[in-house]
Amino acid sequence: MGQTQSEEQEEVDLAEIQPLYTVFMNVCPSGALHLHEFRKIFGVQSTSEDEALYMETLFKSFDTNRDNVIDFMEFVAAIHLVLRGKLEDRLKWSFKVYDRDENGKLDRQEVKHIIRIICKLKKNETDMAPNEICDRIFELVDENKDGQISLSEFIEGAQKDAWILDLLTLDTNARGWFRKKWGKKT
Repeated sequence: MGQTQSEEQEEVDLAEIQPLYTVFMNVCPSGALHLHEFRKIFGVQSTSEDEALYMETLFKSFDTNRDNVIDFMEFVAAIHLVLRGKLEDRLKWSFKVYDRDENGKLDRQEVKHIIRIICKLKKNETDMAPNEICDRIFELVDENKDGQISLSEFIEGAQKDAWILDLLTLDTNARGWFRKKWGKKT
């Protein structure tokens, strides 16, 4: 959590948008951020199929008009969501990333897939294997024990347990990354 209520509700103001636009256009002179540029910005040069698919999934989650590029407005919306979005909105976005088949439910394979990648990216900061993490998530979040996690179970479950919240919000230090890469004070 770590954010106060006022920080979560703070909007991106116009004074922040102009310098952001300047930087965006320097990085993406075409005005469109493509997947390969997105991967480069996040420093993911791995040839790992899992990491490549994860980055593609994140990219697609921000490409709201599904034109295979992130334009400046989508970029600003993504930054706002990740840095200042309300917890429930960030959880809805995370659910969308986990839900690879877009059926509105998470099964063990979908959760395990993302957890495996998160463990690689975070250099597995836990002594638990991805399978064990997945089992614990389902134990704590799958309220009706049907082997699937709905959006409401996802949101409610994440807010009940700090460990689960950390995993389900896909927090890979976006704020720190943004400060370092874009020179923005948040």
